[in-house]
Amino acid sequence: MPDRGGGPTGPRIRVGRPSRRVRTLLMTLGVLAVLGMAFTMFAGFWTDWLWYRSVNYSSVFTTTLWTKIGLFFVFGLLMAVAVGFNIWLAHRLRPPLSAMSMEQQSLDRYRMGIAPYKKWLLLAITALVGLIAGASASSQWRTWLMWVNGVPFGEKDPQFHLDVGFYAFDLPWYRFLLGFGFAAAILSVIAAALTHYLYGGLRITSPGARATAAATGHLSVLIGIFVALKAVAYWLDRYGLAVKSSDFKATDNWTGLRYVDANAYLPAKTILFCIAVICALLFFATLWRRTWQLPVIGFGLMVLSAILIGGLYPAIVQKFQVQPNEQAKEAPYVEKNLKATRDAYGIDGAQVTEYPGTSTTEDKTKLRDDVDAAASIRILDPNIVSPTFQQLQQIRNYYAFPTNLDVDRYSKDGKDQDTVIGLREINLNGIPKRNWINDHFRYTHGYGVVAAEGTNADSQGRPDFTESDLPSKGDLGTYEQRVYYGEKTTMYSIVGGPQKEIDYSDDSGEKTYSYKADSGVSLSNPVNRAAYAVAFGEPQILYSGAIGDGSRILYNRTPKERVEAVAPWLTIDGDAYPAVVNHRIQWIVDAYTTTNGYPYSSRTTLGDTTADSLTATNNNRAVVAQQNQVNYIRNSVKATVDAYTGEVKLYQWDTKDPVLKTWMKAFPGTVESKSEISKDLMAHLRYPQDLFKVQRELLTRYHVKDATTFLSGSEVWQVPDDPTNKSGSAVPPYYLSMKMPDQQAQAFSLTTTFTPNGRDNLSAFMAVDAEAGTSDYGKIRVLKLPTNTTVNGPSQVQSQFNSEQNIAETIRLLRGGDSEVEYGNLLAVPLDGGLLYVEPVYVRGGGLKYPLLRKVLVSYGGTTAFEDTLGEALNKVFGAEGPTTEPPDEGEDGGGTTPPPTSSNPNVQDALNDAQKAFEAGQEALKKGDWEAYGRAQEDLEDALKRAEDAQAQADKTGGSGGGGGGGASPSASPSPSSSPSPSGSPTSG
Repeated sequence: MPDRGGGPTGPRIRVGRPSRRVRTLLMTLGVLAVLGMAFTMFAGFWTDWLWYRSVNYSSVFTTTLWTKIGLFFVFGLLMAVAVGFNIWLAHRLRPPLSAMSMEQQSLDRYRMGIAPYKKWLLLAITALVGLIAGASASSQWRTWLMWVNGVPFGEKDPQFHLDVGFYAFDLPWYRFLLGFGFAAAILSVIAAALTHYLYGGLRITSPGARATAAATGHLSVLIGIFVALKAVAYWLDRYGLAVKSSDFKATDNWTGLRYVDANAYLPAKTILFCIAVICALLFFATLWRRTWQLPVIGFGLMVLSAILIGGLYPAIVQKFQVQPNEQAKEAPYVEKNLKATRDAYGIDGAQVTEYPGTSTTEDKTKLRDDVDAAASIRILDPNIVSPTFQQLQQIRNYYAFPTNLDVDRYSKDGKDQDTVIGLREINLNGIPKRNWINDHFRYTHGYGVVAAEGTNADSQGRPDFTESDLPSKGDLGTYEQRVYYGEKTTMYSIVGGPQKEIDYSDDSGEKTYSYKADSGVSLSNPVNRAAYAVAFGEPQILYSGAIGDGSRILYNRTPKERVEAVAPWLTIDGDAYPAVVNHRIQWIVDAYTTTNGYPYSSRTTLGDTTADSLTATNNNRAVVAQQNQVNYIRNSVKATVDAYTGEVKLYQWDTKDPVLKTWMKAFPGTVESKSEISKDLMAHLRYPQDLFKVQRELLTRYHVKDATTFLSGSEVWQVPDDPTNKSGSAVPPYYLSMKMPDQQAQAFSLTTTFTPNGRDNLSAFMAVDAEAGTSDYGKIRVLKLPTNTTVNGPSQVQSQFNSEQNIAETIRLLRGGDSEVEYGNLLAVPLDGGLLYVEPVYVRGGGLKYPLLRKVLVSYGGTTAFEDTLGEALNKVFGAEGPTTEPPDEGEDGGGTTPPPTSSNPNVQDALNDAQKAFEAGQEALKKGDWEAYGRAQEDLEDALKRAEDAQAQADKTGGSGGGGGGGASPSASPSPSSSPSPSGSPTSG
């Protein structure tokens, strides 16, 4: 070869293979990377399995896992076989190669390029489509399990007379199969067409026939399968009309057939089904005719028919038959929607009665006396007083209460009373020094219940605690007080090992503790430790000396997380609440079964329907799976989570719900019978808020049973905005023990109000009997006010309150300095034909970091009172004194400045005199806004009362008589020793 370089070439550089050491290193790194990825995947799987086994719900994990695996392999394999077979068949049907056009000559290079790798390429393509199809199919595990295990509803739809179970359980699975078939047919057509083109079976620019006979027959059969599937789709669409969503002038998310559906779309779908079947047969006939002429003509006619029959014809029917006389045409279908919606949401039994809205009784004394029988009015707002609980009962900075407390009822002296309750949970932000050991090993749990009477407050406006201090003591007796599982417990803890935990602190110092239960996953096994180190991204778990024999890791610790994990087929209520049940703290969680396949029932989005002023400011109150759109819901399960062990129990609550029965077949043994609910637990179960909010939203329209009225929209209501804050969101429902007009006694109830659409006056009052275990549990009562009279709604009552000069001046004084006024829940109570409104008013300011109850607003029949106590406000509104009570222990009624009674024991009397002086000094400081002086006066007051109590106790022991121990001070004077707060804010037992 001649030298083309024109100069010296220089030394030749050899590019050799990497050295053996480099190759070994690269291979080792590659193997380690693969092993690392494999172990990461294994860690996720293994930790999930260990967790489900630790809570005794391993069957949920295995059933879900094997269902997903089965669907993945079955449908992945079907898709891979369908696409791979058609690629293979197209290759086999390729024409023999001969002298070709320029088009074929250019394709020949690609054919030669892939020839050595044809098998591998076929395997890669089929594997890819199989993986994608399998992954998509595995996500349908719920649909599969509901289809396999579905039970009948026992109700039939009014159009096709099929059981509702067909729409809820069968139709979704058939639609999935149809969608899978369409995907397989389309991918097969594309893959076969590309293969035929690559090997000359299809030609674009070459002279002669555009397709070989073999390619024509192959592709015609595939297109025929696609058209046949379209025929099946048209047939299923007929049934889909019963669950099809559409906007209708009467309501959004309308579901079910309307006039145009029944008389235009339904026959159109039937005709299109027949045309599609004929068209599919024409495509199959090309196997013999080897021409696309007839199938193409048939396909064109099908498309034209779909436009004319499926689109234009229904539009003509709507325009010229329905719109001129819409109410008459749509009325029969509206009636079906009304019935189905009321059945699906459990509001079919709602009792709507007329209510005058104004009282006709002239005897004001009788009205005043009737208030106590009408309701146990709760003036302690659980959504306001959490900072008060925090300040008085936090005890240590590493404890905290939830933002919104809960309302329950407990028995005292044989009588149920509404109680505001919260748990003292662990607050890691309050730990003196944050580090890994403190966060996860030492500060692991909260301690104790704090509860207060809902209907009372002490003379300083603080809660009247019935359970308090650390450890907690009071009316609830003895129970396991440690809280390892709670709403604020979101971080994992490692317990039970060599590292001791902080239990609580008292005057004698810090107490330590080691977890005794079997909850959590053992970390004694090094494989488990390695798996959790990877899963949690915390390598210290692997080698920390704080982990040893007996160490267990606790996670998924909020009640809603645990219930959702063990029952992923349930929708969880936004408000889990604690109760002391059988000497243990149990979180009670309401759970729902839902479907969006109930024919003719209108749909609703849970997140929107359950939103109110509380969820707007606290995301923890939001319903789980809030974007779910449903048209059937049942509170079918009551769940409990033990605050100490984390044990989760699911109880069947709605024994007739077919959706729950279906899931119980799919996951046998996970839900216990309703008969297993203990009497003690039953006493604390209640009607759930989120279900109530869904039902009240539906009742704004569906309280009407007449189709004509429903279509006119003249009776549409709305849930009013919360007038006590500026969130602009709906007023939340309130738990309250009260009596509706047809009830003989008070019942624990969940209540709300309605206003006319676009107006502020009251249109209705709604209450549901919320006390489980009673014959009327779940009964919805709606008091409908007349449309020709105007009764003030919540916002009007609030406006009237804000506009009255005397009240406004008092509010201005309360806001003096840096004080803030906070408005509590505006409660409404039916009373003798009218509505009694009660609203507590709290003041937070000065040196105080928490709100205190200072005033109570009462409004009835247009008369408003704003007084220091509920009793005084009621007296003023009705112009009559209430029934005689014992205000010293109640702290609610009464008034005046009656001093404590005289005691025959001089020590007791001296202490009470000091208490009276301290109280008067505090009141004087309060008027001046001198919060420091007020705080000193309160300390003096508490000290004096404590001395009085001790003196009385000593007198009782020595046989002396003393009348001061029980106290007789009114709520506006000093509190009695039996209810006075101690320096820690808890009641002193007397």
